[in-house]
Amino acid sequence: MKDELRTKIIDVCNKKIQSKGDNVGLSFYAFFANKNDNPKLLMEVAVWWIQTHQLDHFVKAIKIKEMIHRGL
Repeated sequence: MKDELRTKIIDVCNKKIQSKGDNVGLSFYAFFANKNDNPKLLMEVAVWWIQTHQLDHFVKAIKIKEMIHRGL
């Protein structure tokens, strides 16, 4: 996963945690605008989320952030 995408995911997780608390869950769609303006990037995250790590649709933001920090 590209560094810019990792940074974006961590930023989104931090904002969601800050506004909704430590228990907030996210789907991979949380990292994109409502408009699919970058399908290649969306697919990269979808493969990482669904195929590589077999995550549920909603996962706690804290877990996603930790996975990104560990380089998974």
